[in-house]
Amino acid sequence: MYRTTSIAVLIVALLLAACGGSAGEEGPLVVYSGRSEDLVASLIERFETETGVEVEVRYGDSTELAATLLAEGAATDVDVFFAQDPASLGATSSLLTRLPDEVLEAVPARFRDSSGRWVGTSGRVRVLVYDSERVDPGDLPSSIDQLADPRWAGQLAIAPTNGSFLAFVAAMILDRGEDATLEWLEAIAANEPVDFPGNSPIVAAADAGEISIGLVNHYYLLRLQAEGGGSRAANHFLAPGDVGGLVMPAGAGIVAGSDHPESARRFVEFLLTEESQRYFAEETFEYPLVPGVEPFEGLPAIDAVVGPDIDLSRLAEALDTATDLVTRAGLL
Repeated sequence: MYRTTSIAVLIVALLLAACGGSAGEEGPLVVYSGRSEDLVASLIERFETETGVEVEVRYGDSTELAATLLAEGAATDVDVFFAQDPASLGATSSLLTRLPDEVLEAVPARFRDSSGRWVGTSGRVRVLVYDSERVDPGDLPSSIDQLADPRWAGQLAIAPTNGSFLAFVAAMILDRGEDATLEWLEAIAANEPVDFPGNSPIVAAADAGEISIGLVNHYYLLRLQAEGGGSRAANHFLAPGDVGGLVMPAGAGIVAGSDHPESARRFVEFLLTEESQRYFAEETFEYPLVPGVEPFEGLPAIDAVVGPDIDLSRLAEALDTATDLVTRAGLL
């Protein structure tokens, strides 16, 4: 009887190993993904293939997924929050568990939560996209403050309702304070910027010669070029330390009380492997955050891209104020 039981236990253990799961972890790993399906679905499929772990992905806007997760609270069945930005992760940090040190230390400290509840997985940099046929590179601003110069009146494109713009304003609040941020926003509003709904149309407008410069994330031009466009537009990186050159990481955290803690840890670790980091560099044109993995050809090294000295974990605290200031300045 003892020998029969031992054989049965061994068979069960082998079956669990073949499925890629851990003992006691039944059902799929549930991931809330604020990263869009067209960007990360193939990467998640690769994780399933390599580990045997089944993943149920629920895609959506990071901010909305964060709100849903907070509403669900301890009753949620979500195991991992894979978000587009640190503000969404920060908003849910009370529901996330501290990650192992070896996971956190895979990326530089500026790209992870100061309390260890999330880790950056890839990064995007705020840049100025410009029409290279209309603007001389030598005339481009080195600081975000120079955009308030009257010479850029009616020539600057912004996307004031876009999450990346509001996150940038939130970073400015943390870096300079509310009064200085409102002053900058009012100066920009006085220059009558051209409003767009998002980054992609700004880049397209610069490439079509419709605008001179625009505030965007760096990878939108690279995606346009990968599709055969972008011959006229170019990216301009601001001076190191300027808040306009904010480096914004996407990231992931594990929900406390997850039913699949081992699989969740493996998922986050997978996002930080060299193979996955190369995927972000070559397929989504974002910055890999793990040292030693090179960014897409032509991009400056991540160490040379230095944003303001702020704690990205606190962005969530400033987002509502950022929206309020943008509205008060007349940009919304």
